[in-house]
Amino acid sequence: MSEQSTDLRETVRRRYAAAAVQVTEGGTACCGPQAVEVDENFGSTLYAADERETLPAEAVAASLGCGNPTAVAGLTEGERVLDLGSGGGIDVLLSARRVGPTGKAYGLDMTEEMLSLALANAAKAGATNVEFLKGTIEAIPLPADTLDVVISNCVINLSTDKPAVFAETFRVLKPGGRIGVSDVVADDALTPEQRAERGDYVGCIAGALSFAEYRHGLEAAGFADVEITPTHVVADGMHSAIVHAVKPVAAAVAGCGCAG
Repeated sequence: MSEQSTDLRETVRRRYAAAAVQVTEGGTACCGPQAVEVDENFGSTLYAADERETLPAEAVAASLGCGNPTAVAGLTEGERVLDLGSGGGIDVLLSARRVGPTGKAYGLDMTEEMLSLALANAAKAGATNVEFLKGTIEAIPLPADTLDVVISNCVINLSTDKPAVFAETFRVLKPGGRIGVSDVVADDALTPEQRAERGDYVGCIAGALSFAEYRHGLEAAGFADVEITPTHVVADGMHSAIVHAVKPVAAAVAGCGCAG
């Protein structure tokens, strides 16, 4: 990893560590946890009120995403799902309810403070079918072909090595598995420099891929049926979008060298 990439990752880590500390310290105050300040395009307001009301206040307060991937991932009973960059655990806890006791929801985060907050939130929610893992989304600490669904909420755009994220996501999904991701995506006409003018890296703007780049990246990793649907504008030429893609069933036999 280059020095610049390492510096960016550390900047992101510090920002989310500070957010977790803010929520945790607020939760010990008389008035309860205070939501991390974000504009109307990000955060817990993108979830339905009935979803927010069933979760620990700290999980809701720590929400920093640009969408609600659990609402569009089509999760069903018994599935195994992973949330990339799980933060305070809001999407893991919602996923755990959707997949039920026969399923399992994993959360992956590189920030100790967020992992501690997520574990506390899972305990408060009484969730028994969840597991939080420490690591990066470029090197997922799970075996290949083990997950039905991978979700993420405005985190892939923060990675400095998105091809690695796409490759790792493809690896851990079972053949026929799918992704349902919320992310910030740029108009194809915007250059990286123009994206940087619209916001910083930790604000989920400067690191965003264009629609074409996102599609190409997923297809290069092996995904099929890629759909990228913008939902709302977060900056000039920048959109929150829902990303769907599937790991082809044919991936189960690709490269096996089997004789016909």
